[in-house]
Amino acid sequence: MEKLIYLVWAAPGAEPRDHHRILIDEVAPRLLALDPLQLWMQVDDADADVPVPLPAPAGEHLPMGVVSIWLPRYDDRGPYEEVLRNHCDRIAGYLALESMYTDYGGNRHSGPRTWPDGQRSPGVTMVTLMETPDRMSDEEWVTHWHTVQSPVSESMQPRTRYVRNAVVRPVTPDAPPWRGIVEECWPSPAHITDPMLFYCAGDDADLMQSNLREMLASVTAFLDLDRLRSITMSEYLLRTV
Repeated sequence: MEKLIYLVWAAPGAEPRDHHRILIDEVAPRLLALDPLQLWMQVDDADADVPVPLPAPAGEHLPMGVVSIWLPRYDDRGPYEEVLRNHCDRIAGYLALESMYTDYGGNRHSGPRTWPDGQRSPGVTMVTLMETPDRMSDEEWVTHWHTVQSPVSESMQPRTRYVRNAVVRPVTPDAPPWRGIVEECWPSPAHITDPMLFYCAGDDADLMQSNLREMLASVTAFLDLDRLRSITMSEYLLRTV
């Protein structure tokens, strides 16, 4: 079984309600009809209108969604890409290696998943797109991401789910050079926008500042922040195992 991840863009000027219509109402049924092993979507819709800690430059045209498709072999992706191209202004596809670092119910911040396939997941997902900086080898970069950044963030942030996708290679022409695609689920919008909640600091401002410094040191050790992109989205687990 192989995982494909597609970043998809709407035409300029489309609104969040258009993103939901395109991906959930139009694309999802057509992809499900092709019978993938699994299908997940993250959608930048009206329910996920939450500012991120590090916004993209003003005017940059960001993806409206992330579509994850599991197939017995990625060679059979053609019909799925045809559906996406017919409904999206642009797509960028990647073969990815998934690590389910923390699933629902895997830590103190969430119980196990109880909602059915197709229903919007509670909370908000922050999708982060990451590049390997020129100063690091790929091995150094992955090692820091997996052995330093992942445990540091898990120890101090109230994520209910953390899906770590390492890009193996692009599968569509002109795909941006993202090396990591992260899906972090949070209990509520406030857990993203309130630093005290974002860093599990309770009412301890000193702890928040300490966690912030540790997080910033880890992040800047393996990422160039001007090449990082984060987008808040709604999660739809449309077909799961």
